[in-house]
Amino acid sequence: MRPDAACGKIRCQATIERELRARGFHSVAGVDEVGRGALFGPVVAAAVILSPDRAIRGLNDSKLLSPERRETLAARIRERAVAWAVAAADSATIDSINIYQASRQAMRMAAGRLNPAPDFLLVDAVSLDVDVPQRALIKGDARCHAIAAASIVAKVWRDELMRVWDAVFPAYGLASHKGYCTPEHLRALREFGPTPLHRLSFDPVRAHARVLFPCDRQLELFETAVAV
Repeated sequence: MRPDAACGKIRCQATIERELRARGFHSVAGVDEVGRGALFGPVVAAAVILSPDRAIRGLNDSKLLSPERRETLAARIRERAVAWAVAAADSATIDSINIYQASRQAMRMAAGRLNPAPDFLLVDAVSLDVDVPQRALIKGDARCHAIAAASIVAKVWRDELMRVWDAVFPAYGLASHKGYCTPEHLRALREFGPTPLHRLSFDPVRAHARVLFPCDRQLELFETAVAV
C-alpha cells in the first residue's frame, strides 16, 4: 500500500480516527517506532488505541516535544488509552535482517500485543504484514493523534532503556545522546570500539569494529520503501 502523503501545513489531529469510527471501526490503533537511526541498542515500537472519551491535549510528533512534556504525555497516554503496547527489535536482529525489516517487525509485534485487538491500524510511513486493515501515513506522527501517542510512548520507553544501559557502558554517553550519531558518541567509538549492543552493520560502528559486516546502506531502505 502506498503511504498517504502529507500536503500543506501539518496539524496533529484526530480527524482520521473519527472518520474511521464513523465507518464502523471501533479499535483504531496508531503504530510508530523510534531509534531507527541510532547506532546503539534496539529499535522500539509502540501501538496505542486512544479512547474517544478521554482526550489527551498536546499530542504531537515526539521529536517536537521536550523530554519533560513527553514524560507527562506518556503517563497520560498509558493511563487513559484503551490499550497500549511496546515491542523492540534488538541490535542483533537489526544487523541480521536490516533496520527497515527490524522496524516493521517491532511495529507488528507491538500491534499484536494490544488487548483488545485493533480492527484498523494507522502506521507511520510503512505498511505492516498483518491481516488487519491499515493505512500508512507519511509524517503520521505529526498528523494523527493515535500515531503521535505511539511515538511518544515508544520514545519515552527507549530513552529509559538508554539511561539503564548508560550505567553499564558509562564511557559512551548514552543517557545524553540516546545512542544516536553525535560527536561524543563517535569519539567514544574511536577510543573504545563498539559494545556488544552497537549496530555493527551501520557504517560509523562498522568502521571501528574488529569484525567487518557488509555495507547495507541501512537508512536508504526506508526512502526506497516510501518511494515505491
